[in-house]
Amino acid sequence: MGFVTVRNQQGYRTEILIRHHTVLADELISDGGTDVAPTPMEIMLGTVGACIAVTTKAYAQRKGWALEEVNVKLDMERIKREDYPTYSGDAAFIHEIREDIEFVGDLTAQQKERLLSVAGKCPVHLTLENPVFFVQHMTEETPAP
Repeated sequence: MGFVTVRNQQGYRTEILIRHHTVLADELISDGGTDVAPTPMEIMLGTVGACIAVTTKAYAQRKGWALEEVNVKLDMERIKREDYPTYSGDAAFIHEIREDIEFVGDLTAQQKERLLSVAGKCPVHLTLENPVFFVQHMTEETPAP
């Protein structure tokens, strides 16, 4: 995978450069931003939804199934550890991502159930569900010539 470059612009407005694409992020006005773009967390949820849609569409195409469209609606809630009875780890908070997935097309109930299972195995899902380690390096500003 290639590099993604992120630059802060004005206030919290941020430019995300991915290959030859530019994506903007910002914060809500109530959080000090200008709301000219989605928040980073909204973009993350959109990325999960996009991965689900692409992964299930590709799977259905390989199987020759009549999947016409995938609609994914997501939201996320941050919950204290003690308020989430099924969690037994050490983190102070857990994040619950809720997905409502609609498979449109002439599909059997079995095909839809299989697609739902495949949705949970998309690469972004797997990345978020498994340990992720961040390796940070500070670089120095390059002086102008």
